[in-house]
Amino acid sequence: MERRAFLQVPAAAAAAAQAPVENVEWRNRQPGMSYRKLGRTGLMVSEIVSGGDPITVENYQHLNLALEMGLNYLDMAPAYNRGSTEQAYGKLIAAGSRRSKVFLTTKVSGLQGLRNQLYKEIYDGLPAPRQEAMQKRAADMMRASGVMKPGYFLDYYPGIRSQPGPAYLSNAMAVDFKHKVEDNRKFREFIVKSVEGSLQRVGTDNFDILMCPHGACCPEELDIPEIYETFLTLKRQGKVRFLGVTSHTDPAGVLRKVTQLGYYDCIMQAYNFVNGGYLEHAIREASAKGVGVIAMKVAMAAATHHKPLQPTPQWRVDMINRIVPGDLKAPMKAYLWALQNPNLTAVISNLWDETFVRENLSLAGKKVEFQPA
Repeated sequence: MERRAFLQVPAAAAAAAQAPVENVEWRNRQPGMSYRKLGRTGLMVSEIVSGGDPITVENYQHLNLALEMGLNYLDMAPAYNRGSTEQAYGKLIAAGSRRSKVFLTTKVSGLQGLRNQLYKEIYDGLPAPRQEAMQKRAADMMRASGVMKPGYFLDYYPGIRSQPGPAYLSNAMAVDFKHKVEDNRKFREFIVKSVEGSLQRVGTDNFDILMCPHGACCPEELDIPEIYETFLTLKRQGKVRFLGVTSHTDPAGVLRKVTQLGYYDCIMQAYNFVNGGYLEHAIREASAKGVGVIAMKVAMAAATHHKPLQPTPQWRVDMINRIVPGDLKAPMKAYLWALQNPNLTAVISNLWDETFVRENLSLAGKKVEFQPA
């Protein structure tokens, strides 16, 4: 790669950036890895963290190398590989009693489905003219949100386009029926059952971060009172420490909501060289308020493992190759692009095998000089 486009962070600057400061918590600190603070949590997280998609009980041993290289954050969810991801991480940290060396994050998958179901039950009991009015209201609300705007909305996985519609029908229904749904004790029961199941599969007694909900489609999904109330109960029980949320669709809107609410500690959101312009201001504001931001779907803008979405549009590959010249693979350049944002804590990476581990973790601490896109 050209020297002007790829520069090593000076050793002195890297050491200064990693020097212990007040209100930080270190785990698995290794030379060669760079770490950043996850907002107000104080957790010093490796710049590259492990995504859960490729991790199963048959495919996790390569993460031993990742831990040796300084990775210290493991992302998982009960929805990943039908619980096998959580079981695999459990096996990983059980070897050598590694729980104290890593930050563990799980999610509450499917909470939005429960919300949509409760509103749909009310919707199904309405007369046809009222249903039509609700559908129109939902379409108007979704259009006004700009959630489906090309360049802002990307197809990260098959079926993602089917998710905003039910979410916005719920939003439309909430105008008249919020009092019948949002305080429902079923939300608390759902969250508790999800967390208890995750704890059992991983074989731990606590998670550092609980992401709830998993994959928020819109800001309104964060308004469920039971989310924070149940989190506080679980925190008092010592089962979780910090509250976060993840979002693929309308990530800027969800992040603004997180910042406004004030009790979410962090967010994992879709952020890449295609949609980044829509999020920059919201990320700066969130960072200023102490919200930790982890970028996901970073490399998905340049490559995808989902066969129905292959091949990745060539214009995206050409774009990142113009921004970051040189010989690196396009997904690696996409990670480098995101890591230049000082308001991000880390990028989440799918580490399929040792090759991915060595390549992607080697990007930590690197600086690039961007070229015109």
